[in-house]
Amino acid sequence: MSAAPARTGRLTAHELIESIADPGSYQSWDSRPVEPDLGPEYAAELAAAAEKSGVDESIVTGEALVDGRRVALIACEFSFLAGSIGVAAAERFVEAMERATAERLPVLASTASGGTRMQEGTVAFVAMVKISAAVASHKDAGLPYLTYLRHPSTGGALASFGSLGQVTVAEPGALVGFLGPRVYEAIYGEPFPSGVQSAENLARHGIIDGVLPAAELRGVVSRTLRLLERPTHAELVERSRSAGTAGEDPAGSTDTWDSVIRTRDRGRPGLRELLRRAATDVVPLSGTGQGERDPGLALCLARFGGIPAVVVGQDRRAQRSHAPLGPGGLRAARRAMHLAEELQLPLVTVIDTPGAALSQTAEEGGLASEIAHCLADLAMHRGATLSVLLGEGTGGGALALLPADRTIAAEHAWLSPLPPEGASAIVHRDTTHAPELAEQQGVASARLRANGIVDRIVAEQPDAAAEPAAFCARMGDAIAQELAGLQLQNPEHRRVQRHRRYRALGVAR
Repeated sequence: MSAAPARTGRLTAHELIESIADPGSYQSWDSRPVEPDLGPEYAAELAAAAEKSGVDESIVTGEALVDGRRVALIACEFSFLAGSIGVAAAERFVEAMERATAERLPVLASTASGGTRMQEGTVAFVAMVKISAAVASHKDAGLPYLTYLRHPSTGGALASFGSLGQVTVAEPGALVGFLGPRVYEAIYGEPFPSGVQSAENLARHGIIDGVLPAAELRGVVSRTLRLLERPTHAELVERSRSAGTAGEDPAGSTDTWDSVIRTRDRGRPGLRELLRRAATDVVPLSGTGQGERDPGLALCLARFGGIPAVVVGQDRRAQRSHAPLGPGGLRAARRAMHLAEELQLPLVTVIDTPGAALSQTAEEGGLASEIAHCLADLAMHRGATLSVLLGEGTGGGALALLPADRTIAAEHAWLSPLPPEGASAIVHRDTTHAPELAEQQGVASARLRANGIVDRIVAEQPDAAAEPAAFCARMGDAIAQELAGLQLQNPEHRRVQRHRRYRALGVAR
């Protein structure tokens, strides 16, 4: 594993703030810190740190406008005792979070810290609890909390406010890790493996969402906050009523095997094409945030027709070329479900998979358990949910993203317990009966609709591979209409109806 890229300098807290804020808009929230009385030697150390850094503590807080939007800003100043978090710094952080929550402001927090301040000992160490609690309360209020990890971000700062971002990006080449390499070598007598604690390595492993130079941070913050702006009631009503191209709602495909063949066409648009052609303000996210990343599953924030949503979906091409959908992918999907609840945004799940992994790694990774937890999380989800059957819908990997308040399907999309060939092998001990068994199982869109599994069908003319731009536009329009309609419903009524929907499945009427 290669070492992190060379770094050319370190931004101060105020330089970072200036690079993000509209000119002249920053206002400090800081009052004089009340430091613990640990004797004259420590007091002198604090005074020297203040003179060196130009700030009075390792945390700087305030607010600014970012493209005209008020944003609370919290940043570590590394030149003040290596950005270490003591009692006064922790209190300043918590006060800023509480104010941001009370005033319903989004927060951007940026770490650059060696961790807990050793001079202040256990009290400073335990102060990480109230920092984490303040962030949790802010997120529980449905407010955005974004994090930017600068070089270095280690110890208690990383293990509290640095790791709780709904969107987390890091400075290129930043050292990001729980235990600093110098401490590791002192304790274990050997150097820490090179490159492991680099921002780039953590992004590859799905622990953070990406690596971003500070010069580009303002644009991402602005786009994310613009995306999270909720439409008004009047805008939702108008969007739910607008016909547009989404007014087409065919009966669905009745030629089952033809649909199966069409969805396996490599030219058929998938999740990434849908996002590129039908969504705006897309903010990509990555992995579980806990060390797993699946190339066959993508999650992001995006807008469809002006309606913001958390989107999670399957990329069938990546699953075929890299690896089938595994338990890590479903854990990433569950991250999206929880994020939608935190941000109080609707959730869109996109199903397009040749099937979940069948391997020792998948079994030992808890694939069946993750499918079950996805189903339970979606059944009990507190917000509006919409599932989109885009193409192939094979097995438990497809089922894991299906439960929703409403389900729309592409005309040739299908849903089956196994690939038709696999089902044929079980029933007939050959694969030649796959077409007739697929018909018998009712996997095509017309039958899915007749059985109450699908609510709406989006036309293909004659199939999505032949008209990718037009098809994606129709699907995006349908998604926007459905999301608007769902958000106009009473949340509790919506959840009751979701339960009734699946409770009645397969019951003779």
